[in-house]
Amino acid sequence: MEELRKLEQVQETLSFMQSRGVVVSSSNNNDDSNRFLANLILLLVQPSGKLDVAEKCSLILEYVPKLSASFLEEALPRLSQEGTQVNCFRSGIVNENDCGEALVGLDGMQRANSTLEDFCSSYFMFHGMDANHPQAIFKYLPVLSFTESYIYQLDSLNEKIVNMPTDGVTVSGRGFEEKAYEKQVSKLIDILKSDPFRPLVSLLERHGLLTDRIVEEFRCGEEYWALERKLCCALMTKKEISVEDVMRAIHLKSFDYRLLNLILYQLRGQEQLCR
Repeated sequence: MEELRKLEQVQETLSFMQSRGVVVSSSNNNDDSNRFLANLILLLVQPSGKLDVAEKCSLILEYVPKLSASFLEEALPRLSQEGTQVNCFRSGIVNENDCGEALVGLDGMQRANSTLEDFCSSYFMFHGMDANHPQAIFKYLPVLSFTESYIYQLDSLNEKIVNMPTDGVTVSGRGFEEKAYEKQVSKLIDILKSDPFRPLVSLLERHGLLTDRIVEEFRCGEEYWALERKLCCALMTKKEISVEDVMRAIHLKSFDYRLLNLILYQLRGQEQLCR
């Protein structure tokens, strides 16, 4: 739902801009331009150290004239090597090796940290465990961390699809980088629509941790991401949003917490509570 909140902010900013005559009403020809301007305004109003709004505007007026298309084109490959959009597609796609074994990356592990911390402090008590004792955490951390990191990697792929600059898969006529982008987006969609949890399911099964309820939570995750894509697309294209879809997405959103809880029961040998 984080992406939905971001899109709501963009839409609210667009409405504000239109009400003040900054931009004209959106159409298919200027949607991308208006969204770019809305995101720029959202960036400008975000806190940035001790800079106030007037100082930010002064910086924009001073430095924007020094930026050119050639400068940005030169910067793109340099920045993409450090993990910008195109490179993120390449690195984020690898969720398994050539043998079909699940893999996780450092970015996924870092993003999973806050959820794992919250899970330990909120759920360990139901297992009779003390989250303040490192031994209790580290005993089960490898499997729990790997699982949540893998989920976050898939969630990142879903966010990339949601944030596509158009309402489809293709981006045409904009040069080599856009063609590469289009190819990567197609791969992302294929991954999320073709049993994305399969490597992780196989891993849990090999370790005797898989149950029917765990499989069901994986299905909930797939359904949630599909609903998130559907709702965000509807919001971006100003189509009617189904209240039922929103309520269903809210219900499914915490599937990873339920999944970690079920896996912890399995790790502690309490299989009867996980079925």
